[in-house]
Amino acid sequence: MTNSPEPVDEPRSEGETPNDPGASGSAGPSTEATEPSEPSEPSGPSEPAESSELRDRWRRALADLDNLRKRHAKELPREREAERARVCTDWLPVVDNLELALAHAESDSGSVVQGVKAVRDQAVDILHRLGYPRDDETGVPFDPARHEVVSVVDDPGTEPGTVVQCLRPGYGTPGHQLRPMAAVVSKRQE
Repeated sequence: MTNSPEPVDEPRSEGETPNDPGASGSAGPSTEATEPSEPSEPSGPSEPAESSELRDRWRRALADLDNLRKRHAKELPREREAERARVCTDWLPVVDNLELALAHAESDSGSVVQGVKAVRDQAVDILHRLGYPRDDETGVPFDPARHEVVSVVDDPGTEPGTVVQCLRPGYGTPGHQLRPMAAVVSKRQE
C-alpha cells in the first residue's frame, strides 16, 4: 500500500477515517491506480484469530465427544443390568408356575401335563413379546433364512422342498433369530 496524499477538499461523513476500506459513496479521486482491488476476505491479522477460534472450537468438540464416550461407557453397564432385570422379571412367573406344577405332581398327575403346557405357552408368549416369535409351522416351503434342514424324507404327498415336520421350533424372524427351526424337508421324487 502506498501513501498518497489525500485531497483536501474531499467531504467526509462523521466517523469516517481517511483509510477506511469500508467507506462507501465517497466522492473524489479513485485510488485504484495506487492500490490493487482485493475481494473482501479477511486479511493477515484476522486469519490467526479465525484459526485460533477454529482450533478452540475443534478442541471443545473433541472434549464433548470424549465426555460423551465416558458417559456412555458409564451408563452402558447400568442399562444392560436394567434390561437383564426386566427380562428376568418376565421369566419369574414361569418359574413360579413350574414350582406349582411340581408341587401338584404327586397329588394329580393328569393336571400336571396341562399345567406344564400352560407354563410352556407362557414362556413362548414372553419370547414373542421380547421380539422372538415361535416358528414351528409345517407345510410351508423351505426357507434357509428360517429353517435348518436336519433330515430329508421322500414324501410323495407334498411338493419337493416343503417342511414336513418340526423337530425343534425356531425363535425370531429372519435376520433377528435366536435360532432357526430344525426341520424335516421333503426331497424331490425321482
